[in-house]
Formats: sequence, structure tokens, C-alpha cells
Amino acid sequence: MKDISQRSTCPVSFSLDFFGDKWTLLIVRDMILKGYTTFGDFQQSDEGIATNILTDRLKMLEKYGFIIKYPLAGKARTGYCLTEKGISLIPVVIELALWGSHFDSTEDTLNISPKIESGKEAYINQLKKELTAYLESKKLL
Repeated sequence: MKDISQRSTCPVSFSLDFFGDKWTLLIVRDMILKGYTTFGDFQQSDEGIATNILTDRLKMLEKYGFIIKYPLAGKARTGYCLTEKGISLIPVVIELALWGSHFDSTEDTLNISPKIESGKEAYINQLKKELTAYLESKKLL
């Protein structure tokens, strides 16, 4: 598993120590914006994450309290959902998506801009509410 070691006391450095690789934040993105909950869901992501890296990052996210692993009813599979700590990353993911769509001319496959027409804060609060409700429905909160 990717080991996190703090290089300094700078909060930006701390954040990069954790999210400095592209896969960790993309997994969180997929949970927030695409509703992914299973290993198979994450494998379908456009970026094509290798299974060993996906396994490693899911373990790391769980170890550091960003996600919870839970058994799926009636199936021999595991589901993953964001914890309150993970849900707190919603504004970060939204800002990165907006920044990327503003400065990159490629197609915005996440369609963030139309969703925030009524206000960015309203959209962020809606996402937080939906993900918190999901946690509560699974009795994980």
C-alpha cells in the first residue's frame, strides 16, 4: 500500500503527500460525481486504472478514513462509500473540475458547468446531502 509520509508541516504539502498521485483523487472523483461504489465500477473509469493500483489506493483511502468498505447484500462483493472526511473533499473535486474545464478545450465529460448554473454552493450541498444519505442508508454513519 502507498505509504504516506509528511515532508513538511505545510498544509499544501500535506495534501499533496496524500493526493499527489493521479489515481487517488480520480477514485474520489468517481465516487462523488459518478456514483461508483464497486471495484468493477472503478475499473470502468476512462483513465484505465490497473487492478493492483486500484486495490492499493482503495486500501489507502480506507486506512486514512476517507472511505468505508462494506459487504453488498446478497453478493460476494464489496462496496465502498465516502466517509464524512471523504465527503469533505467535494468542494476540492468541483473546483478542480471547473478549473480543468476552463483551461482544457477537450470535452467536459463530467458536465459540471450546467449543474452549477443555480450556484456552485447549492450543487456542492446537494452532493454532500446525497452522499450523506447514502451513508445513512447503508447504516455506516
